[in-house]
Amino acid sequence: MPPSIEAAWGLRERPSKGPKPGLTLDRIVDAAVALASAEGIGAVSMGRVAKELGASTMSLYRYVSAKSELYVLMQEAATGAPPELFPPGTDWREALESWASALREIYHRNLWMLRLPVSGPPATPNLVAWWEKALVALGGTGLDAGSKISVTMLVGGFVRNDALVMADLAAVIAAGEASPEEILARYGHTLRRLADPERYPEVARVLESGVMDAADDPETEFRFGLARILDGVAVLVEGRAS
Repeated sequence: MPPSIEAAWGLRERPSKGPKPGLTLDRIVDAAVALASAEGIGAVSMGRVAKELGASTMSLYRYVSAKSELYVLMQEAATGAPPELFPPGTDWREALESWASALREIYHRNLWMLRLPVSGPPATPNLVAWWEKALVALGGTGLDAGSKISVTMLVGGFVRNDALVMADLAAVIAAGEASPEEILARYGHTLRRLADPERYPEVARVLESGVMDAADDPETEFRFGLARILDGVAVLVEGRAS
């Protein structure tokens, strides 16, 4: 079992004492999360976290074996346990919408988490708890276990991609380059110059419609995309019922 997973589940023995009194794994992870929230994931290093805690870098390695392990624990801490999203008996679609919206809020509060070099299926307590909630939401659909997992991955992937778009936009705005409206207007103007209408007639029609001249509300875009995905899931659920 990877050390990071052992640490997340509390299966690894912690040092009984260390060179810095009061230094704990929770304090180390909290300091790393605070640093990432303030300056981005690129600012997080063992040395920088140690400095924030007033400890030596080597003392951190008594609790965290590597930066990759710290990343996993940061993700676990920032995600947190899922709230009580829906009461028993809630329609699967409403329940899954609540799950997706709550997950989106987690990403929006922790955009740095989207830059973590962490991959793989849920393996830490809080991530598994979020997975559990999605499966509970799909409990009355009649879908088999494999389909429930696939739907959970599909919706979760959509939520993550939506948040990535927001993270990229936030980075551009933070750099002082332009507002969302200006970014979209520049894109439309550039594409009009580059995309030959003879070669890209449908793109040209869309550009001429003016739809690219104003930024849509991100919430509207999210709701539209999620609704279309759930429309497809509904067809799958109805097919299982027939």
